[in-house]
Amino acid sequence: MEFLLADNNFPFSVALMLMLIIALTEGVLTVIGAGMSEAIDSLLPDIEFDIDGNISSGGVLTSFLGWIRFGQVPALVLLVIFLATFGLAGLVLQSVLESILGFTLPALIASPLAVVAALPMVRGCNGVLAKVVFKDETESISSSTFVGRVAVITIGEARQNSPAEARFKDRHGTTHYVMVEPMEDVVFKQGDKVLLVESAGATFKVIEPANPNLGQV
Repeated sequence: MEFLLADNNFPFSVALMLMLIIALTEGVLTVIGAGMSEAIDSLLPDIEFDIDGNISSGGVLTSFLGWIRFGQVPALVLLVIFLATFGLAGLVLQSVLESILGFTLPALIASPLAVVAALPMVRGCNGVLAKVVFKDETESISSSTFVGRVAVITIGEARQNSPAEARFKDRHGTTHYVMVEPMEDVVFKQGDKVLLVESAGATFKVIEPANPNLGQV
């Protein structure tokens, strides 16, 4: 306990504590018929869109999201995985240093190292979960079926090379969240409707729909 509560290890202990709180809360809410993803949908949505594990060429952020397989598992699961791997990586690093060298690194130095160590594990865990646990969801709908759907911007402003989050419903009535950016030099703000016209890795190119009432969002 003294090791966990040490100042140098505090960020990692907090991350593990948050992970447990989120997991327990989601479990309780699920039992009573609710869910954290639904309760805080606007802050941490259950993002599901096809990435196929490819790194997009649409920008650094988009490439990073594609690399960690963002969207192949619910965002809440991704958050839990990151908190767990970050916390464990940091504590293991500090424990090894203390055992071998007799000291631990300051939190400001150890935390970035833990993030670097955690990200490949996040990518790997997301890949396994996407294939095993969420296989039916990720394989049942491909990005090609998203083209032609009308979505509504939910978070941020969509600009060229600066995607924003948008929400739409597929033909089965399932809600999906995707990252979109305009094909032309225009800006789509929160609440604007857009037409998905092209899949570009981890994002979709969009235009203003000719008929804003087309499709369901």
